[in-house]
Amino acid sequence: MAWAKALGEFVTIQFNELEIAGKFGADGILDGKFPNGEIYTWKKRRRN
Repeated sequence: MAWAKALGEFVTIQFNELEIAGKFGADGILDGKFPNGEIYTWKKRRRN
């Protein structure tokens, strides 16, 4: 998994009859926007 994150490319990992595919790692939110320019609007709601 660490190798896949460092690679930064789409990968497929297979083990124990399980398959995980995708580009691993997280892009950050900067100035309220995703790296692609879309506005980040999700907010956590607390229950009282």
